Formats: sequence, structure tokens, C-alpha cells
Amino acid sequence: MLWVAIVGLVATAVAVALAGRRVLFLYRLATSGQPAPERIEYAKEHAGAEIKAQLVEVFGQRKLLKWTPSGTAHFFVMWAFFILLTVYIEAYGAIIQGAITGHSDFHIPLIGTWPVLGFLQDFIALACLVGLVAFTAIRIKNSPKKLGRGSRFSGSHLGGAWLVLFMIFNIIWTLFLARGAAAANGNFPYNSGAFASLAIGKILPHSELLEQIALLLHIGLMLVFLVIVVNSKHLHIFTAPLNVLFSRRPDGLGPAQPMRSNGKVLDFEEADPEVDVFGRGKIQDTTWKGFLDFYTCTECGRCQSQCPAWNTDKPLSPKMLILDQRDHAFAVAPYLLAGEKEKESFSEDVLALLDKPLVGEDGVIHPDVLWSCTNCGACVEQCPVDIEHIDHILDMRRYQVMIESSFPSEAGVMLKNLENKGNPWGMSEMKRAEWIEELDFEVPIIDSTMPEDVEYLFWVGCAGALEDRAKKTTKAVAELLHIAGVKFGVLGPMEACTGDPARRLGMEFLFNMLAQQNIETLNEAGVKKIVATCPHCFNTLANEYPQLGGTYEVVHHTQLLAHLVEEGRLTPITPIEEKITYHDPCFLGRHNKVYAQPRDIMAKVPGVQAQEMHRCKERGFCCGAGGARMWMEERIGKRINTERVDEALTTDPDTVSTACPFCLVMLGDAINEKKNAGQAKESLEVVDVAQLLIKSIKQG
Repeated sequence: MLWVAIVGLVATAVAVALAGRRVLFLYRLATSGQPAPERIEYAKEHAGAEIKAQLVEVFGQRKLLKWTPSGTAHFFVMWAFFILLTVYIEAYGAIIQGAITGHSDFHIPLIGTWPVLGFLQDFIALACLVGLVAFTAIRIKNSPKKLGRGSRFSGSHLGGAWLVLFMIFNIIWTLFLARGAAAANGNFPYNSGAFASLAIGKILPHSELLEQIALLLHIGLMLVFLVIVVNSKHLHIFTAPLNVLFSRRPDGLGPAQPMRSNGKVLDFEEADPEVDVFGRGKIQDTTWKGFLDFYTCTECGRCQSQCPAWNTDKPLSPKMLILDQRDHAFAVAPYLLAGEKEKESFSEDVLALLDKPLVGEDGVIHPDVLWSCTNCGACVEQCPVDIEHIDHILDMRRYQVMIESSFPSEAGVMLKNLENKGNPWGMSEMKRAEWIEELDFEVPIIDSTMPEDVEYLFWVGCAGALEDRAKKTTKAVAELLHIAGVKFGVLGPMEACTGDPARRLGMEFLFNMLAQQNIETLNEAGVKKIVATCPHCFNTLANEYPQLGGTYEVVHHTQLLAHLVEEGRLTPITPIEEKITYHDPCFLGRHNKVYAQPRDIMAKVPGVQAQEMHRCKERGFCCGAGGARMWMEERIGKRINTERVDEALTTDPDTVSTACPFCLVMLGDAINEKKNAGQAKESLEVVDVAQLLIKSIKQG
């Protein structure tokens, strides 16, 4: 057995050295980027949430199990890696013991002969084989050769995936061969429990040479697999727990992160574009967390399959956005990690890669990819390893907008309007209070401080105050609050855009300017509680203003109205005999997890027949307005709002309801197009949930 130990240990040393060298390279490459100390601080401060995330996301595979067939298969294959570590302890123990004593009947102290452990080892190995069969069937069924863009594996590195499946298969069958040979020779630590290994042992001959060769073959294949893993997309086996650990909780949705340079939040009054990092203009501007995202992508394509841009024939694939950056990072890594003298010897090809812009017509990322994103969050929601695609997109947009001044021309008009008039449409601030004149009761306009008897500031928002369709929601909410006896006031002309369109476009400076102006107004007025009808305003006020010192208790109008209905302060009486399908606004649903309250309100309205669309709740499909796309033309592929309305029409609704002024406009425009084409009934309309509620209450 001495030769077995020598071969096994030498092979192990070589494989560990090769893998270690690769790991060191990956670490050096990641740390060559921007620091991200906030990630470490967050993980420390939220240790409980991070431990829960490891248990639920990594060990429990929560996100993967939402995709039942592939998720179940992955669950068993992953747990095979954990449980079968005990088999490798037994294997190395056997070769070392065999070299020392001549006997290879090693077992793990205390638990090594426990039948339950033997059973678990055999069961999980067989379950892993079944998982491999399932993966093979899924990949064949969803082959890009058959489905094209419809395959979530489109664009993935397919050869590497098949190689890894083949290697895992080899590891499992050699495992059973080695264990069966040990059982045949009487060197197996389990007398019962390990049902498959013991059964194989009964049909194998008594042969020490077979046992030794099988053991070395099994260990050798495992070592080759280790080297393959650290050089492939299956690196996620090791990096996924780290990526989950350093991700935001509950996920990378909700607030956009502030701009940072060298790990510190950028102070625009002192920032210098020549010294400071403004977003991401080159791969070195990526933080180590961004590099960890690159390393962790499994190329599963779940993000791609849910992306509204990809599903409407646009060039954006969240998966490929990550992979293209990863491949570019690996291509230029030798230069990034080289010393000053070494850099002089690099070829022109490498230097050309370094000069390649991160975003551009001939860049790593095409501008059409960057500007197709609606920030809907479907990619982040679905990613099983917590990659934060939106952060990557926003950082690249920031550089394009603030340094390169390169962005869709229509968005430039919106930015000028925000800067000059405080709203995207460029309308006079005095028009913000005109909707009040259409009500038959007074609405206090706060021009100094909030009166003591006023509980909520009603944040109307630009759309709610200035867009005719959204005004209907504004008036409905105001009437409902008045009926329920909720004291509220508005800022009127003192209200300015929250800055969400500017921030999501990448113009962080303008966002800061608008946000600080609003925070000053709110603080001077003594505002504590805010109700907002626009999910974008809601998200910005609740989740992003605290970054600049503005902390308030913010609720969406559906949350407040659902509470008032539950308390009996609002009672819908008149039946609305309609089939209604509800569209989840992305910034209310995925970004802030508000799914129940709009549906609870509809459920309390008599006569309403709620009919869910195929894609709803966390898998809801975007209307196309987020990420500042509301103010950009959609010139590529099918319009996203048309795709969503086509899906709504499959439910044969009388009404489409939503809870966002942007969704109201986008879906309304698409429905009007369908009506003009004779593809939708004339009576079909889009309304806010609040409009349904007031209709039932007032008619009663």
C-alpha cells in the first residue's frame, strides 16, 4: 500500500498547488479593483441575517427550489459535495493507514462505522446520479440549438458544463467501485446501512489490487475535478457562499447604492474626475464584490429567462453582461497584475484590450445593452447566487452619463427639465396643486411646518400631480383618506422630483441635488410619516433618502388603504362585477416585496373576480418604464408594455389594475394601441387599485 500512498499524496500535492495558484490569481485580480469596505461592515453588523442567508440560500437552496425540477436536482448534487466529504476522509485515511500498517480498514473515529452515515453516503451518491440525469435531460430539452434565444442557456459556455457533468459522473461511479472493492476485501467500515456499496461488494472479486486502483482512480478524478472547477464557471461551488455572505439583505434590490471612490462615498463638492472614480469606465473600476459576482455566475440563465428586455428581443442579457465583463477581466488580468517593468514587454494585442472601452460601439458592453435595462430587478430576484446585476449597470451608466456625456438624447431633455423645473416634463411647479381644485374638500398645503393634527404628508409625485391619468389616482387616494378621517397635507409647489429618474439614468449628481433639496424641505416641515402613490417615489424616499440623512416612515398608498379597510374605516359596498387582472409594479413588488396589500384591497371589493397573469408577483413582468426608460424611446424589438398587455389579454379581463402611475401610463398606451387595432374590447381600461376602491365606496 506504500505505493498507493505515495501516488495519492503526490497527486494531491500537485492538484492542490495548481488549484491554489489559480485561487491566488483570482484573489489578486479581485483585489486589484476598487475596495468595498461597506460590504464587510454590513456583514458584521447583520451577522444574524447573513447566517440565516447561508442556511436558507446556500444550504437550503431556496431560490433554486423555486424551479422545481432543476432545483431539486441541484439540491441533491450540492449536498452530495458536503456529505461525500466524509468519503474522502475515509479514502485518505485508508491510504495513509495502509502505508503505515498494511491494512486499509480505516474509519472515521466515533462515527465511522455508524450505519446511518453509510446509508447517507450511498443515498446521496445515488441521488446525485439521478440529479445528473435530470441536468442532462434539462440541457438537451433547453438546448440553444433548438430554442435559440428562448433557451436560458443561450450564450452560456456549454462545453464546460458538459465536462463538469461528465466529471461528476466519473467521480460517483468510481466512488461505488472503490467502496464496493473495499467491501469485497473486508476493509469496508460499514456492516450495514451502505446498501449500494455492500451490494456491489458482493459481486466484485476479492482483489487488493482492484481496491487500490479504484481508490486511486477515485481520488485522482476528484483532484482533476478540483483543478477544473477553479478554472471554470463551477468556481461558484466555492464562491457562492462568499457572494451570498457579502450581498445585501434581503437582496440587492430596493435602494441604488451611492457612488463610491476608493471605498468612500463620493462627495461631489470635493470630487475630482481626474482622481476619483466616477462609476465604472474600465474593468479596474469594479469593486472586489463585482469581481466576486463575475466568479460566481453559474451561467444558469435564470436571470436571462426573466429579463423583460431579453424577452422582447433586445440585446440585454443580464447573464451575458456579467460574463462579458468576466471574460474581459481575465483577458487583461496579466497586465493588471504585472509589475511596472513587466508591463513594458506586453504585446500590442494586450494593450489594445486595455484600451477597449467598457461601454461603447466597439466596447465590452454595447450601449444598446446598457440602455435596455428597466431596473425591474427580475435578474437579481431570480439569481440563485445573489449576483447584483443592477449595481453593475448603474455604475456603468454613471460613467457614461457623468464623464462621457453619452446617453440617449431623449433622456437629456428629461435631465434638463429636472434641473430647471424639478419635474421630468418641465412643467411649472405651480401646476402641482391644480388637482386639489377638482376636490370638494380642502387639502392643506404645507408651506412651513406640519400642523400637529396632520398625520401624513401625501407625497403626490410628478406623475400624480402633472399627468392626467395619474391624477385620477391622486384624487382617489385623497378622497379615500378624507373619508377614512386620515389627516394629511401636501407640499404642492414645494415638492420636487425625488430624483429617481436621474439616479436610475446614472446622473448621480442631479439626484443628490434634488434629494438634498427635498430632505431640507421635509425636515424643515417636521415631516415624520409619508404616504406615496408612486412606487418609485416610495422606494426613493424610504430606501435612498436615508443615505443622505433623510429618514422617514414611508408607506405606499396600497399599504395604508389596505390597513384602513382592515380596520373598517373604509368599507367597499357596491359590487364591481368585473374580471380584473392585477399588474405588479416592479418597484413596489420585487424591489419592496409589497404583493399582498393591493390584492387584499381588491379581495374586499364585492363582485371582483381576480385573475392572475401567468407572470405575477416575484416573477411579474415589467411595464417598461423603470430605469428612466419612461423618458427613452424603445426602438429595438417588441415594446415591453405591449408584451405585458398581450399577456394581460390572455386572461380576458374587463379591467387591468395596478398601483403605479408609470404602469398606468405604459399599460394604458399599449391597450389603446390594441383597441385601435381591434385586438381589445373598447371597454377595457387600466385603473389604480385606489380607483376601484373609491368606486365601490362612493357608489355605495
